[in-house]
Amino acid sequence: MRKLNFDNRFCRELPSDPITSNYTRQVKGALWSSVAPTPVSAPSLMAYSGPVAEMLGLTEADIHHPAMLNALAGNQLLEGMQSYATCYGGHQFGNWAGQLGDGRAIYLGELVHNTQRFELQLKGAGETPYSRRADGRAVLRSSLREFLCSEAMHYLGVPTTRALSLVRTGDQVVRDMFYDGNPQMEQGAIVCRVAPSFTRFGHFELLASRGELALLKQLIGFTIDRDFNDWLKQQAQPLLKDDPATALIEAWFTEVCERTARMIAHWMRVGFVHGVMNTDNMSITGLTIDYGPYGWVDNFDPGWTPNTTDAQGRRYCFGRQHDIGRWNLERLADALSTLLPDAVGLNHALDQYESVYTQSLIDALVGKFGLDAWQDEDGEMINRCFELMTRAEVDMTLFFTHLPHVNLAKPEVSDLKVAFYTDQGYKNFEADFNDWLVHYAQRISQSSEPAEARHTRMAKHNPRYVLRNYLAQEAIDLAEQGDNSMIETLLTLLQNPYTQQTGMEKFEEKRPDWARHKAGCSMLSCSS
Repeated sequence: MRKLNFDNRFCRELPSDPITSNYTRQVKGALWSSVAPTPVSAPSLMAYSGPVAEMLGLTEADIHHPAMLNALAGNQLLEGMQSYATCYGGHQFGNWAGQLGDGRAIYLGELVHNTQRFELQLKGAGETPYSRRADGRAVLRSSLREFLCSEAMHYLGVPTTRALSLVRTGDQVVRDMFYDGNPQMEQGAIVCRVAPSFTRFGHFELLASRGELALLKQLIGFTIDRDFNDWLKQQAQPLLKDDPATALIEAWFTEVCERTARMIAHWMRVGFVHGVMNTDNMSITGLTIDYGPYGWVDNFDPGWTPNTTDAQGRRYCFGRQHDIGRWNLERLADALSTLLPDAVGLNHALDQYESVYTQSLIDALVGKFGLDAWQDEDGEMINRCFELMTRAEVDMTLFFTHLPHVNLAKPEVSDLKVAFYTDQGYKNFEADFNDWLVHYAQRISQSSEPAEARHTRMAKHNPRYVLRNYLAQEAIDLAEQGDNSMIETLLTLLQNPYTQQTGMEKFEEKRPDWARHKAGCSMLSCSS
């Protein structure tokens, strides 16, 4: 195995836990703990992302080298790798949870290729000092879902962490999927996640909660220098790494707010529901992170959540993601305020979150509906459409895929019937939709844009293929029988989600009736 270029700045520049034994504990005055992955019995490579491998400078020979397989399974470290887990806290479902940390994610270090830096992280590689009462492992179903979704989101144009590989461990893991007292043995797997940074809001929150303000300053300075370096070069204020100036912290927080706003607007554009937007699941760099009980909206419903743990309160449902993003940023602001003389600059940054989100969402809606520009009255028209889609049970992805092909000279909802989940829904709201389409056609007619140009523009905002939960579950069912073909099919398909692909018609279809209430298709949990 040839030598790769690792440069592990996080470990080199930030304080470590002095205890090197691997047992659950509170870790104070440190940001990371040295820990080795727990070896597995029979690792096998189920799938890998060729584009991510290329991004990392890895060849096909590298990926299939026995030493690389062992590294991706947690059975050995390659030269230059350093394994560790980081310490952070977080608010979970609105409540402060104290220290959390990487309970089953173990870093392999920072790989540098073509001047770009990437943290590699094994999810499901065994216990760490932050595992609490868990085993540090992950099951095949959750690992497969994270692997596919990481790549699907990237090709949708959504800021996201990536996934390099999916490895079957050959070991069994005990999981109670719905926390209902029925644990079962499941196949274990490990996914190698890749991102410029896995730093979370919770890293900063924990330090502030403990009053470790010097360390909080150090982490902020490090994060700005390493993870926001391009942004930093555009700032007039110089960086003092161990004591960043108030103005720079405020400007940096504004950048975090803007990135978070754009990310969530993308979620709303494609119908993605994260499912568990705790502050420890929020990336400081504005990437979608931690693919657990996520899902895509099938029948349009702002109140829908795929997470059974959230079924009653619906805190993290589709329509609340913008509000929760704001709430999470407010908790980060609380942490940063411990270093600042007042909260004026932080409040301005939160206002900027609202402004950037609103504009990003408007841009998305203009593209999705094929409008030439935003007019104030468009909001009422679009809200009426979403109301009808919710009441009539209309598939979000199919509706927007077929909307460009409605005959605007004689608009009829029959052109969109494929998107309706029930005949009754179609019958009950046929007249309402026809009225809406007449209004929509009148609005489009105000533009001089050629129809072909409008259709092309709409196609860039409306994916034909998304990783519907039932598709992921079909891939899981096959993979558990040793058949990885569906993983490969979906991985290839989802690399071109906006382009119709020959022979892939079945992947455009709406959720089948059998998947409406099936575990893994409509009901998911944090158990993974």
